[in-house]
Amino acid sequence: MAIPLLTTCDIAGKDITGDALLTQRAIATYVVEQQAHDHFTVKSNQPTLERDIAALCETRGTPDFVEVTPPDHGRIETRRIWCSTALNAYLDFPHVGQVFRIERESLNKKTGVNSLDIALGLTSRTPHEASPQRVLAVNRSHWSIESVHHIIDWNYDEDRSRIRTGFGPENITRLRRFAVGILKSFQQPAHSLATMMRHLAFRTRLVFDYLRMTHNSTTRARAH
Repeated sequence: MAIPLLTTCDIAGKDITGDALLTQRAIATYVVEQQAHDHFTVKSNQPTLERDIAALCETRGTPDFVEVTPPDHGRIETRRIWCSTALNAYLDFPHVGQVFRIERESLNKKTGVNSLDIALGLTSRTPHEASPQRVLAVNRSHWSIESVHHIIDWNYDEDRSRIRTGFGPENITRLRRFAVGILKSFQQPAHSLATMMRHLAFRTRLVFDYLRMTHNSTTRARAH
């Protein structure tokens, strides 16, 4: 499915990112043949790749790059990345330029709870073509896009939608994103989007207030 979609795009010179489901030899080969570069996450669906990269990283030393982001939504996030070319000739995967391990540590300032996520992956870009900082940036950009899809799928079950003909899928996706944008603009820190949707499902009047379609809501808007 991925390759037919990519044939409709001019991908030359671009980084093609994918989660573990798309970490496939055929896709990697196609991407490089089109003069582009792949950037894939490696998980248990590629057990040998995952095991080899994890084993290499067991003896990791100082991170090749560390990024600390300012507090956002009450969190402080620290990202560390290690990159290596040691497995390039060993891995049974085409066009490996380097492998990487990324640690994302998140500290909730309010609760003090600390969490740690670990991602393993590989890219066809060599260290000369992509520094650890750039590899981390590409990985972050992929998951920023993926998180948008996750919100839509989690709240609207989009992946199982039966709307598949004509412009239906595109139009309904735009409507869902519009709705999420409206909800996020009014979202309170203590309320999730799912909670707000359940709340509004039983209070139709509030829906029109959010859309500025009632006299009271437009009056308050002008007052602000």
